[in-house]
Amino acid sequence: MNKPEVLAPAGNLEKLKTAINFGADAVYLGGSKLNLRAFADNFSNAELSEGVEYAHSRGRKVYVTLNVFPHNEDLEGLEEYLIDLYSLKVDAIIVSDPGIIMTAREVVPNLELHLSTQANNVNWKSAMFWYKQGVKRIVLARELSLEEIKEIRKRIPEDLELEAFVHGSMCMSYSGRCLLSNYMTGRDANRGECAQPCRYKYSLMEEKRPGEYFPVYEDEKGTYIMNSKDLCMIEYIPELVAAGITSLKIEGRMKSSFYVASIVKAYREAVDSYFENPAGYKFNPKWMEYLTMISHRNYHTGFYFGEKNRQIYETSSYIRGYDIVGIVKEYKDGTAVIEQRNKVCEGDQVEVMRAKGDNLKVTLKNMMDSEGNKIEAAPSAQMIFTINTDEKLEKDDMLIKNKEEK
Repeated sequence: MNKPEVLAPAGNLEKLKTAINFGADAVYLGGSKLNLRAFADNFSNAELSEGVEYAHSRGRKVYVTLNVFPHNEDLEGLEEYLIDLYSLKVDAIIVSDPGIIMTAREVVPNLELHLSTQANNVNWKSAMFWYKQGVKRIVLARELSLEEIKEIRKRIPEDLELEAFVHGSMCMSYSGRCLLSNYMTGRDANRGECAQPCRYKYSLMEEKRPGEYFPVYEDEKGTYIMNSKDLCMIEYIPELVAAGITSLKIEGRMKSSFYVASIVKAYREAVDSYFENPAGYKFNPKWMEYLTMISHRNYHTGFYFGEKNRQIYETSSYIRGYDIVGIVKEYKDGTAVIEQRNKVCEGDQVEVMRAKGDNLKVTLKNMMDSEGNKIEAAPSAQMIFTINTDEKLEKDDMLIKNKEEK
């Protein structure tokens, strides 16, 4: 058995560092061009350079997405951009379009290629085709079962890697190739601008009765007929490993640093625990607790086990139990310096989440602003404040708060 990589999303430089700090083996991110998250805080070349250096200095990897389906005008400057990425020493690019693959092989032949899930690879013959085009890794389509993945693994060369999504939002359309957003809003999902109209609430209108709307019911549970659940495979690490998956991919470049930290921590601990003792491995319920703290929809195992009912009809809202309220920047002699993320008040009880170990609880005492003035709350985004605590906090510890607690 080969230990699979834990691959995390990095929507910006802070999230990249969070993912690395909490145990990700690699991150994937969007650069300045040709990625499918046009509205993420995508990386400039300077930020990418810093991110690559941060990851490489800790033995981790960085993959850059170039996974749009480009129109002619999108190809302008492609060669120069590929050369820039190669010079920045990114570890691989994630691609879906044959034209981009061909260009990459011409201008940066030593840059590793990973085939995006957008390419809809669902069989071993297709995997072999891409392997012959120089692709090192296949990011499998989400529509595959574990049994199908096992069959692909058996029929492809050992050095062709398989990557699969194990956690995060699922798309109602086949491998994300959807025209609904383009049709309804003019924002092309296949060029990184999806407006997620599948999450909208729909009603039925008969053409001769304009303005008279009738609700659309699905199993009498509601009207969100295209609204997918979130994928979660944390309980099935042994099955994922047995299928021969090289990389366990977490979705969510648009999500928060808290989301990234919680999910990476859970999957890091689960994978490590399994490989420490495969025969005696047991699922730890605390890993699911990490995953239910964050903003999420109801969880499901997607297509992996051939189950039905992958949609959730009653709501498009997220379940959100905890918020991140601050990040520890420094701790010395009982005083912690905190950078605020959400409003927090004197006397609030918060949990401290760090890369290793269980969460611990701390009550915020003697809050002061950066000038040393006593304050009752930290209401301003990213303001610096201090607290006193006997708990020895560490740099980059994340303070989180149950939304229902005072």
